[in-house]
Amino acid sequence: MRSIKQTGEQLERLVSAVKDVIFPDYSSESEEDAVRTVFDCLSRLADEAVARDFLNALPGIKDLIITDVEAIVENDPAVSDTREVIFCYPSLTAMLHYRTAHVLLKLGVPVLPRMLTEIAHSATGIDIHPAAGIGPWFAIDHGTGVVIGATCIIGSHVMLYQGVTLGAKNFRYDDSGRPVDTPRHPILEDNVTVYSNTSILGRVRIGHDTVVGGNIWLTHDVPPHSRILQRKAVTAPFFSDGEGI
Repeated sequence: MRSIKQTGEQLERLVSAVKDVIFPDYSSESEEDAVRTVFDCLSRLADEAVARDFLNALPGIKDLIITDVEAIVENDPAVSDTREVIFCYPSLTAMLHYRTAHVLLKLGVPVLPRMLTEIAHSATGIDIHPAAGIGPWFAIDHGTGVVIGATCIIGSHVMLYQGVTLGAKNFRYDDSGRPVDTPRHPILEDNVTVYSNTSILGRVRIGHDTVVGGNIWLTHDVPPHSRILQRKAVTAPFFSDGEGI
């Protein structure tokens, strides 16, 4: 039986090989060798049937990751070179793990998809459940503290900033008192931007081409082309007794 440490090491080797397949120009390994490593890892972690099915899905993963890189380049003026995104951005690390894990979950592989996204969570502070559905051209700026729940559905060209939570507002329970796995997380349509430290909770729909400002608690549907902003800050005099707020 493989230990947790050995499984984690094999998963990290898998994602590294997936990255080499997607970005062969920046790899010391040939694309053919990287594909062989992916197959070897999944054969060991699951079985050869899963490995073959994953390889068939790998071109689709590559296409999606390329759009994620393009989205970061298009949305972040601090990016000076595509290589900077590939080598440095935590968002890309999180998405490599998530998109790999999402395919494995769809192939019926247990536990390993969640381990993959938790490896990325530990490394980046970005917590994406492998069951979430995320479309192309997805970008997270900075990223620390982002949470994306299991039943989230995210369209294309969506941008999140640090501290955003796409979570559940409440849970339903079965007769034995266990929570029921029902759709409970937000739906973000195309071209939505959510700024830092905002929480969008429950099975709400954020319409396309909407901007949600920072530090907002949102638990209701929002129509397309909306601008959701918090109230202006209130200026108050200093306390007369001591300093601070």
